[in-house]
Amino acid sequence: MPESLDWGRVLTAAIVIVAALVVAFVLRTLVGRLHRRAGDTRAAWDDLAARLVYDVAVPLALVGGVWVAANVLSLKPRPLEITGRVLTALTVIVISLACARLFAGIVSQVASAKQGMAASVTIFANITRVVVLGIGILIMLQSLGVAITPLLGALGVGGLAVALALQDTLANLFAGVHVLASKTIEPGDYIKLSSGQEGYVVDINWRNTSITTLSGNVEVIPNQRFSDTILTNYHRPAQDMSLLIQGRVAYDSDLEHVEKVLIETGTEIMSEVEGAVRDAETLVRFHTFADSGIEFTVILRITEFGEQFRIKHEFLKRLHRRFQMENIEIPYPHLRMLPPSARHNGRAPDLTKLEG
Repeated sequence: MPESLDWGRVLTAAIVIVAALVVAFVLRTLVGRLHRRAGDTRAAWDDLAARLVYDVAVPLALVGGVWVAANVLSLKPRPLEITGRVLTALTVIVISLACARLFAGIVSQVASAKQGMAASVTIFANITRVVVLGIGILIMLQSLGVAITPLLGALGVGGLAVALALQDTLANLFAGVHVLASKTIEPGDYIKLSSGQEGYVVDINWRNTSITTLSGNVEVIPNQRFSDTILTNYHRPAQDMSLLIQGRVAYDSDLEHVEKVLIETGTEIMSEVEGAVRDAETLVRFHTFADSGIEFTVILRITEFGEQFRIKHEFLKRLHRRFQMENIEIPYPHLRMLPPSARHNGRAPDLTKLEG
């Protein structure tokens, strides 16, 4: 406090504080409107900028008001120095929190732009947030007069102990970073592990990867699992893929006519059903003289893995109707009897076998 209480200075300091509160309220209102208007636009960068201003405007206005009030009161050098350090530390924390949110948002926007609207990669955003906050805390401690060099040495030794205690967690962290950096999988991809888990990748965070199954459930897989398992990514190297549909016709069928019907049905599916690759060629391959008939494979192109069920559903319905119209027989499985020599050899053989 000053040598003698000067009520004029106290009143002036109080007015400064009130003015700072009014400025903070006005800034909060204006920036709030700016933030809402920025949210109505399609671009994301104006949202981030408006959010940054919204985060720092009010706290910095209050800190500035308190600092001006402290100078108006003509505090002694030591209290004024302590007040300045505390206000500087508060300023650093406010700016660090705002910058952490800003940079995390930028990283998320860049990831979304590169990986599509389905992307939700939190691992890079979390790492960015932790790094920015760590730097801000060190700057704050230094502004308070704390020597950070010994602290960094202690953190190095403590970090080694923590690393030994959290080996699995760090293994999952680095595995997640490696998976994203190598672009083995990305959010939105449909994957299947050799252990049986399969679904769309929803998020990759610092510890695990979340996938959504076709039934709508969410499965959580530790990131380290991807380094020691066989993984099939149905969206690599391209998202569209071939759909193989197996079938069979009777031996007395005209294969040229059957092939024509199959191609016409497939072409119709490709041009009319959502999820099929437009103008893709329908391929038919006869491949096996089976016991019940001649087997074939129809090859269609679909836009992505999840569309196979609708395409197969529509194709089988329309093909069944065409086969009925064209009198093409779909043979039933036949029982193949063993020859007489195999029936009376003194053993109890398997007398029948169901093929197909």
